[in-house]
Amino acid sequence: MLRAVLDTNVVVAGHRATAPTSPNREIFTLWKAGDFTLLYSEDLLVEYVEKLITHGISRADMRELVAAIGRRGERVVIRFFHLRRYPLDSDDIIFLLCAINGNATHLVSYDGGFDSFVGEFAFAICEPLAFLAELRRSRVS
Repeated sequence: MLRAVLDTNVVVAGHRATAPTSPNREIFTLWKAGDFTLLYSEDLLVEYVEKLITHGISRADMRELVAAIGRRGERVVIRFFHLRRYPLDSDDIIFLLCAINGNATHLVSYDGGFDSFVGEFAFAICEPLAFLAELRRSRVS
């Protein structure tokens, strides 16, 4: 089963999506259906909350989403803190550490700051459409 860390930009886009054909919305629908494991750490939840509030998501909706992640996601305890090199945006460190410590198969993001890390880890770094395509293939297999 696929194990993914979702960058905040994917979480916000998935929550704000209104079109039923939105790829970000479909990712969350497939997660809720149990098609992949969503990995999170305590630091990621804090980041999600901050960004959801910044993007105007109501506190009630934000609490509901964070509670769902807590119930259905897999909490990752960060035990390994070392990276050979660090991203330019220090906020991105927690995503890489969660993916490493959680044995992720994917880190899903729109953030081009992760591009320089492609191929450096055991997990794939990709945009939501590529992850969604892989999720759809895994459903068929």
